[in-house]
Amino acid sequence: MFPLIEISGSARERGLQHGAQAKARIAHSIATYARLFAYCGIDWQGAQRLGAAYRSLIGDLDPNLLAEIEGIAEGAGRKLDEILALNARTEILPPTYPGDPHPERRRVNAANLRSGVPDWGECTAVAVKPAQSATGTTLLAQNWDWLGVQRSALVLLRVSTGKGASYLTLTEAGMLAKIGFNNRGFGVCLNILRSTDDGSRTGVPVHVLLRALLERDSVEDAIAFAAKLSFGASSNVLCADASGETAALEFSPRGLEVIRGADAALCHTNHFLAPAAAGHQASLASSLSTVPRLARISALTGAHPGKFSAANLQHMLRDDSDGYLSICRIPDPSLEPEARIETVASLVMDLGERVMHLAPDVPTRVEYTPVALAETAPA
Repeated sequence: MFPLIEISGSARERGLQHGAQAKARIAHSIATYARLFAYCGIDWQGAQRLGAAYRSLIGDLDPNLLAEIEGIAEGAGRKLDEILALNARTEILPPTYPGDPHPERRRVNAANLRSGVPDWGECTAVAVKPAQSATGTTLLAQNWDWLGVQRSALVLLRVSTGKGASYLTLTEAGMLAKIGFNNRGFGVCLNILRSTDDGSRTGVPVHVLLRALLERDSVEDAIAFAAKLSFGASSNVLCADASGETAALEFSPRGLEVIRGADAALCHTNHFLAPAAAGHQASLASSLSTVPRLARISALTGAHPGKFSAANLQHMLRDDSDGYLSICRIPDPSLEPEARIETVASLVMDLGERVMHLAPDVPTRVEYTPVALAETAPA
């Protein structure tokens, strides 16, 4: 299982605790992304300069989020721009990733090594309303597909922000948040998207957005919050709340599109579903398998008899019927290491019970373990 780090106090104190307790895993994150950026022709110094451009934008969105990032850097003994680069990794990666490697990638990686940096498409998500769930509670599930080497940098953060607010998130060490839910029963999943407009402007980094959304009360609150923001890169946040509302928030530099679920389950992978945004979809590497994965998870949920249990969703997330292109992804050895995507973790969240069922590896290899936000169930 991934380390479970308990943090609390002010924003800076939370950051200091995160940084100090996840110091080694933050170093692993930096090594992973230095190599990944090099694959795209960006050296680590350049990535830090790009990350630094988001400092004032994050501070304008919420000074506490910037204070938390500053605390992470101080607690881990890293430069602030390194932690900013981690939190803006989606915005720094070009929309062509994970296509062909940049012709200068070996020279860039060698330069990183000489400077002391160590060497070392993602995701299928499903939301189920209470009326369709066997427990009568909202279920939110995801396979997180990314670089397998980064699995060793993942942490669970159980966070108390004060005034009775708390959340549980699975994230990469050094990043504010990713997949998770809060004590109001609102949860988020992430699908990276790519549009031809990515990089045309600066905007709120997606991992900063995910952290900010974990302070929202509901799907409607999240939509209202996100609609006011501008974005520099594209992603989808599949979100749900304990009352049963579900929505896919597809955003890009052109703005926000909201998709509501009409069927038993709302499913999303790594391409735009909103027609207005789909016209600006960037070319996707076939190895991302986003179209067949969406077709398969939609078929599995659509054909499911009766109501969904957490175990039913776990079974679907373990589907490996399409080889390297399956919902449950194993790495394709024919690809470059920097483009070799696999399922690094799998989650099924019960938003009514405030419990995350987590498989800390390719889910066909391990069992799911429940992790609760609190020791007792909510009233």
